[in-house]
Amino acid sequence: MFWTVTLSLLQGMGITVKLFCLTLLFALPLGLLISFGSMSRLAALRYPIKAIIWAIRGTPLMLQLIVVYYGPGLLFGWDLLPRFMAALVAFVINYACYFSEIYRGGIESIPVGQQEAGKVLGMTKPQIFFKVTLLQVIKRIVPPMGNEIITLVKDTSLARIIGVYEIIWSGQAYTKSAGIIWPLFYTGVFYLIFNGALTILFGRIERKLSYFR
Repeated sequence: MFWTVTLSLLQGMGITVKLFCLTLLFALPLGLLISFGSMSRLAALRYPIKAIIWAIRGTPLMLQLIVVYYGPGLLFGWDLLPRFMAALVAFVINYACYFSEIYRGGIESIPVGQQEAGKVLGMTKPQIFFKVTLLQVIKRIVPPMGNEIITLVKDTSLARIIGVYEIIWSGQAYTKSAGIIWPLFYTGVFYLIFNGALTILFGRIERKLSYFR
């Protein structure tokens, strides 16, 4: 029974890891673009983006999953998105908005005098951003970004709301069918190992960036 449960949980964990990795792949760059929009001098761009960020951050991710999965069919009569695709879209939008605020806070924390010094030295705006600002931003956003990414690992369990067969679903299936609860607690071991590895990774990244102190 133990090995059967382990194999089933590994299958569910594979879906969890896939959702986690794809969310980061799309949400990290999208969040940076959204942060630029939220800092834009154009009010027509800045205010709508800020309103979207406010709405996404102010509503539960569970609600967003349900809306993305059922909304297109109920509102426009379209075919439902595949369950995993709907979960991925909801997660990317949600975490891109959270990441955008982290990016914005990091960028705005850099003293303006450094940008002015770059201009005096004849650097262009892209050069100032990538060679002066960005490296310091990365150092400052690693801790809050790490917290959000670890939260993402746990939030992937919400995908079961729309029927995505992730690891919690796998563990709960045995609780319902076999009347045993230990597989559900066993899923916690997988989360602890995953989050433990991420914690070590971000700790090493912080140490490597310590020369910016």
